Amino acid sequence: MQRRTFLISSALAATPSFGAESRLSFECSDRPLADGFLWAKRQALAFAFEGDPVGPWYEAALPGREAFCMRDVAHQSTGGHALGLAAHNRNMLRRFAENISDSKDWCSYWEIDRYNRPAPVDYKSDTEFWYNLPANFDILDCCYRMYLWTGDLGYIHDPVFLNFYDRTVVDYVKRWDLDVDRVMRRKRFLNVHGALDGGKKFQFYRGDPSYSESRDEFVLGVDLLAAQSSAYLAYARIQELRGNAEAAHAFLRKAREVRALINKEWWDEKSQRFYSHLSRDYTLEGRAGSELLYRDAADEGPKARGALQHLLEAIKQRPSGGVEGQSHHAEILYRYGVPDAAYEQLIDLTRENRDRREYPEVSYSVVGAIMTGVMGISVEPVAPSRAAEDGNFVDRSIKTRPAHLNIESAAVRNLPVRANEIDVRHEGGRRTLFTNERGPSLLWQAEFAGSFETLSVNGRSVRATRENALLGRRVSWVRNVVAPGSTVRVEVQS
Repeated sequence: MQRRTFLISSALAATPSFGAESRLSFECSDRPLADGFLWAKRQALAFAFEGDPVGPWYEAALPGREAFCMRDVAHQSTGGHALGLAAHNRNMLRRFAENISDSKDWCSYWEIDRYNRPAPVDYKSDTEFWYNLPANFDILDCCYRMYLWTGDLGYIHDPVFLNFYDRTVVDYVKRWDLDVDRVMRRKRFLNVHGALDGGKKFQFYRGDPSYSESRDEFVLGVDLLAAQSSAYLAYARIQELRGNAEAAHAFLRKAREVRALINKEWWDEKSQRFYSHLSRDYTLEGRAGSELLYRDAADEGPKARGALQHLLEAIKQRPSGGVEGQSHHAEILYRYGVPDAAYEQLIDLTRENRDRREYPEVSYSVVGAIMTGVMGISVEPVAPSRAAEDGNFVDRSIKTRPAHLNIESAAVRNLPVRANEIDVRHEGGRRTLFTNERGPSLLWQAEFAGSFETLSVNGRSVRATRENALLGRRVSWVRNVVAPGSTVRVEVQS
């Protein structure tokens, strides 16, 4: 990728007259990336609505359905939050939570329309409907992630959410035979009402054990296990925040057990690749990569590298894949230290002649990947149990890490994070300026790729902490308290 020095700013563009509005802007010396953000912001906001019976919502399904489905909302939510649609996220997630029921075997509605109905295309009755089993786990994990970004205690204390979490990790797991000691022997078709007829869509897909919607009658997808492990971890963190130490420890253990199952049973030592599904004759088959990396479910070292290599090989064979899967690639590749490949995926998704780029997941995922990938912004939680041992305890920090050394400048403005709005500017991957535009003082962790004994903070040399990131990459960081209205500059010393 060539170094680019010209500038375009999304702040110069008029706010769309349709859909929602957003204060978020992104400036970048890389014109294709800046143009891609401009398109993604406009497109995503055009999909956001208020005033319908369902409450605030945005399209998260096939355009024209006027609906949102569980998988898409879970993935689009980070981009939605960045655009200022936290109320939309919370409303949609709560709609899924409130519709979990025994009569649906502890499923919710897979897809809900603007009239607050289960979308007719995917639902006939509580015994006949479409449902991918990773969905409950995906939504639980998403709720915790949105708590981190928003600080909204409704995700931690609202009885509707709590019922959904509890039912998911206990009743749902039991009803669909997903306990770690039984899941590898489960049956493909469970909770069938009436005589089984594989030709009936709602019988075949009511309990699809994967997001890979295949007519192959496989028993289990590794993506379901990866989502389950993430959900157990999220549930443990929620219980920790609620002061339920016993439940937190129990589900941390469950998360480790599912992860261990993935990394032991689903790893093919000979090929150095993961299997993707358990066939109907209980043979492990196929290959998996992105499904595990998206959840950080592959163990560090050869297994994570094998999953990453499989993803890179798949992209090389098909650079423009189905947008549903490809929309995940950039955030994964940024997280695992392959920024040039991530960049190419973003540019491919946003090019004018890209087939199906109007699918809502594309625009929302592009916004999300620029925030978390290009800018490397995340909210890092710290366990409340640390308070007893750390006199300077703060339960989270905002972390940044520039992804591209060869992009002269990239800046995000008016990004909502909990009670704050922040600006972050990276210059050449070696200097970051962080402004606390609005809200209380916060803790900023400024990270840079590489191993440095010291970093410069507002011109003063400060000892850096050095540690390993994913796949053994070295990073160096310092933490700074950023007061309201102030800017702090951290840079690598020449």
